[in-house]
Amino acid sequence: MSSAGGLSRRRVGGPSSSSTSDDAPSPGWTPNGPSPNGTVATHAGSAFEGGSKIACDPRDLDQVEEDSRYGGRMPRLTIMEEVLLLGLKDKHGYLSFWNDSISYALRGCILIELALRRRIALVKDSGQRRSPLADRLVEVIDDKQTGETILDEALKMMKGQESDRMSINGWVDLLSGETWNVMKIGYQLKQVRERLAKGLVDKGVLRTEKRNFLLFDMATHPVADVRTKDSIVTRAVSLLTATTSAVPPSALDKEGTQCRVTRAVCLVCAAYAASVLDNAFGRLTYEDREAAFQRCDEVLAEFACWPFGSTTAGSGSGGGRRREAVKIGMGNTAPSGRESVLGLVQEVKREMNGEEDLGFQLIAGVLEVLSKLDSLL
Repeated sequence: MSSAGGLSRRRVGGPSSSSTSDDAPSPGWTPNGPSPNGTVATHAGSAFEGGSKIACDPRDLDQVEEDSRYGGRMPRLTIMEEVLLLGLKDKHGYLSFWNDSISYALRGCILIELALRRRIALVKDSGQRRSPLADRLVEVIDDKQTGETILDEALKMMKGQESDRMSINGWVDLLSGETWNVMKIGYQLKQVRERLAKGLVDKGVLRTEKRNFLLFDMATHPVADVRTKDSIVTRAVSLLTATTSAVPPSALDKEGTQCRVTRAVCLVCAAYAASVLDNAFGRLTYEDREAAFQRCDEVLAEFACWPFGSTTAGSGSGGGRRREAVKIGMGNTAPSGRESVLGLVQEVKREMNGEEDLGFQLIAGVLEVLSKLDSLL
């Protein structure tokens, strides 16, 4: 039973006859018919109706179960990687040498990402409620690895410190190396920016080059996938230039992404604290840039407290108050748009697991730390 091209056809489930033509199956053959010994023979593939798959990777089932438990699939890039991309110069592939904020902000993003992935949360203790949000203790609720090297390293450190839990503020300081305790210096995450950049190289977003800086050579990482960075810039600009309370679809990640509204909020707030948000506003006019910065300051103020949206009107970071004073001095007395920001708060609350979600409380605490980053540095 060989075809003209040299291929052979294998019959399954019934006796073959040399008198049977190649194009017609033998009389005793059926796709899922009974075999002579009484067992049911099934085709070894899924091309025929009733066929079964040869094998199944159990990790696929675990991923589907995890996505359904966490409310969606994990995004391709973490919040740390997106903030780093906003700070990188597209063609040169390095960050500004004068940016002292991004390292501290990236450590805060690590805690936010772990909280969104339901690995850590605040300790459920009624006595802790009286403490400031940034001083509340953090615990590991799931030590399963995430697949991201930096996240797994931080999670392992926090799991090893369960006997002596530390606060949000304490963990951001330790991961950044900002501690006077010599015994805790080993908790510092080193070379976070370089490791994130190499991870983006592995994902095909960046590429590695070597540049000469007068006295020394340094590895740089120019942008290789421009569309990925453009999508991040578009999301940030769309969120901060929206004029209605509804969240524009262009400000969010792909449909089905886990906590995509919360991730959009954390992205702009972390980029704002890291002093890289202005890189996304290159195409905006001066007035639009100031309005976008003002809106971001309002978003950060509303989400750096618990419950979300409970801040008093007029509060915000020092930079936002200065910009508001400049606008008033220029004769612009338009409302700040807090109502539209509260609409964003409602969308985030829909992604929470109840009103007392300890993971989202941790996110609020990290954003509170980032909102005071200017005074810390």
